[in-house]
Amino acid sequence: MKIYLLTANLFLTIMLFFSGCVNKHGISVKYYSDCKEYYDLQGYYHKECGKDDIVTYKEIKETLKTKEPEPTSNVW
Repeated sequence: MKIYLLTANLFLTIMLFFSGCVNKHGISVKYYSDCKEYYDLQGYYHKECGKDDIVTYKEIKETLKTKEPEPTSNVW
C-alpha cells in the first residue's frame, strides 16, 4: 500500500512539473499564443507567432532528423 501511494505521489509530481499547453505551434506556457498580425505597406499579410513557445514542432522535427554520416574515404 505504501509503495502504491509513493508511486502515485511521484507520478503526480512529475506530471505537474512537466505540464505545458500543446497548441498548433508547439508546446508553450499558454494555450493561445500571442500572434502579431499586420499588413505591410505593399499590402502583404504577415503573422508572427510562436515567440512564447517552449518548443515548436519545427524544432522537434529538426532534432529528430537523422543526419547521414559523411564518408571518410573516396569510393574509387
